[in-house]
Amino acid sequence: MSELRVRFAPSPTGYLHIGGARTALFNYLLARKEQGVFVLRIEDTDVARSTRESVQAILDAMDWLGLEYDEGPFYQSERFDLYREKIDQLLAEGKAYRCYCSAGELEAKREQALKKGGKPKYDGTCRDRTDHPEGAPFVVRFRSPQEGTTTFRDRIKGPISIPNEELDDVIIQRTDGTPTYNFVVVVDDATMGINPVVRGDDHINNTPRQIHMYRALGFPVPEFAHVPMILGADKSRLSKRHGATSVMAYRDLGYLPEAMVNYLVRLGWSHGDEEIFSMEELIEKFSLDNVGRSAGVFNPEKLLWLNHHYIKSGDPGRLGKLLVEYLGKLGIDTADGPDSAAVVRTLRERSRTMVEMAEGAAFYFKKELEYDPAAVEKFLTSDKKPVFEAIIGHLEQCESWTHDGIAAAFKAVMEETGLKLGKFGPSVRVALVGGTTSPSIYEVVEVLGRDESVRRLRAAGQMLG
Repeated sequence: MSELRVRFAPSPTGYLHIGGARTALFNYLLARKEQGVFVLRIEDTDVARSTRESVQAILDAMDWLGLEYDEGPFYQSERFDLYREKIDQLLAEGKAYRCYCSAGELEAKREQALKKGGKPKYDGTCRDRTDHPEGAPFVVRFRSPQEGTTTFRDRIKGPISIPNEELDDVIIQRTDGTPTYNFVVVVDDATMGINPVVRGDDHINNTPRQIHMYRALGFPVPEFAHVPMILGADKSRLSKRHGATSVMAYRDLGYLPEAMVNYLVRLGWSHGDEEIFSMEELIEKFSLDNVGRSAGVFNPEKLLWLNHHYIKSGDPGRLGKLLVEYLGKLGIDTADGPDSAAVVRTLRERSRTMVEMAEGAAFYFKKELEYDPAAVEKFLTSDKKPVFEAIIGHLEQCESWTHDGIAAAFKAVMEETGLKLGKFGPSVRVALVGGTTSPSIYEVVEVLGRDESVRRLRAAGQMLG
């Protein structure tokens, strides 16, 4: 085991989105590669917006993606005593102060600063105030240094420097006594021994403020690695207009977790020209050194391509169990149907998602087929009666219920009738599946089995003409 400890710390105010999932994945891979520890922390200090449903959605998404954490989940809402202790410490040491400015006063200060061409930062009115009006509401602000420069070396972005005059005295405790994000994340990362801190680059502006808090609290400053954000195809920040942004929404759409993992890791990380990676290969090859500095662009078509790849190459037994779940969502009972793994083998080349596969597999499990009227009129014609009778006869006598045995039965029908398969194959397909689209007839007959194939042919025979 190494000393490396990394964390994923989502806020439970919604579902786990694509960007958060990629951050979790990078942390997970780094921990496994370096034989470190992966910590899950739920940042639920926003009591008004945090919900148990969102927490469960995050846990479900982590489980679906296969991102097993070694410690946690920890909840910030259960650590408020620790945060209050650290805030009291900073107040006692003069490194934080009470601010009694009202919301109206703060807004007026911001407007005045903007009119003068300055930045709308807090002007420090209460910075050196010594009185404490009894009963007056207040926030606690961190006393940031006003001179000099804060510099840190980001593991991905390289050296970053921020003049301290640009940093205002950030609020670390609200008027209701609850701590704020920028403060609690420092306390948590420090007390949990997190190093490096790997997170999205939307947090870069917070880093200088947090570095000062580490130092003020007497904690060592960790390394930071800020991964680039994910953009839509139009180069704007990824949002719902670019498609689903929730990880679990993609599961519902029929995507496989290995496809999502493979796609997410390639949004910002590369290993030569390779595109396809198993989780084991990712753990072996992942490095922060190969994470790019520029934003990744979300490409739904590339994700769909990867999903198709994993469906084509996946274990039919496992995919069969998944198929049963998706068929269930379509209201289709699979209890007395054919073997689901065998069904998968007939459909995986043409199915890009498990939803597409379920829709294409529905005919295998329906006891009462829904026939396409146009296909019935065109192909279930009276001249096919002798052909159907011949097919039924040969299938009933077929000794080897395999692809080759079934092909031999159809070859015998062609010899008897003098017709090529193209002349009666579409009619048989309509009889077996209800329409004109399906896997090969021989595959369908083999999977349906002798009894069901003959039953469907006889039922369609009643409609001929």
